[in-house]
Amino acid sequence: MDNLSQVHLNGLRAVEVAGRLGTLALAAEELGVSLGAVSQQILKTEQQLGRTLFTRTPKGLVPTPFGAEVLAYLARGFRELTRGVALAQEPKRNLLTVSVAPVFAAKWLVWRLPHFQQAHPDLQVRIDASIALVDLDHSDVDLAIRVGPGNWPNVKAELLLEQLVFPVCAPALEARLKTPRDLANVPIINDRPTVIFNMFQVRWNTWLALHGMDESMLVTQGPSFSDSALCLDAAIAGQGVMLGWHALAGDALSRGSLVKPFAEEADTGLGYYLVTSPSRGNDKKITAFRAWIREEMKLL
Repeated sequence: MDNLSQVHLNGLRAVEVAGRLGTLALAAEELGVSLGAVSQQILKTEQQLGRTLFTRTPKGLVPTPFGAEVLAYLARGFRELTRGVALAQEPKRNLLTVSVAPVFAAKWLVWRLPHFQQAHPDLQVRIDASIALVDLDHSDVDLAIRVGPGNWPNVKAELLLEQLVFPVCAPALEARLKTPRDLANVPIINDRPTVIFNMFQVRWNTWLALHGMDESMLVTQGPSFSDSALCLDAAIAGQGVMLGWHALAGDALSRGSLVKPFAEEADTGLGYYLVTSPSRGNDKKITAFRAWIREEMKLL
């Protein structure tokens, strides 16, 4: 404790925020003080430590090798301090914030959340419907469900469901689809860009390649939407065939409002992942949600 008494906590906080954000201006904004105040706190901390923590450049602050080592400890330390203080906020302890893509929330998650609430009446769930990546160490989001290859940096990503794609359509259209080549004679609903897949460019070719075909053979164009949920509704309304996946079309398939005219499913190399901070993955509320959603996804 003696060495801590020689360095002001406010100065260490300024160093941590500036190192994480990279500029004095952004650090000042987060801390709610002036740019000059942040600069003075960092300088004073460097003097107290007797070592330089940052190299000042026109583009911002670059940690020195010593500074980078100190920042790693400070980040963990302030993370734990934040959680310790949060213990006094009982309502927040019982709040589970989940970040998910809007289409996944609307077409799959919200219909099943009552099951989770019945099993865990002590927890309140808040859905943050967004495709933006979040900093799970420095936000109020407890976990995220994302589609992708699962190799995001600085997080723990656990595969929930492999992402397979396949054509779906209303039952009235199925009679016109005896073979995959019959897709050339029906309207194709376009998801441009596909909300879930836009970063990875998963398109019809992924499935058509199984049959020696490509998108140039899909000559009859149907309606085009920028939202996968709207594409699904158009398919249910009989406006054409869309490229679907289990988390999106599963419920409509089970109700019979959509059918799969062909059995084959194409592997996209992507999956649904439960994404957590490596330091928070064992929180009781995260553990409860993880166990529940794994069981739900087994039903797909």
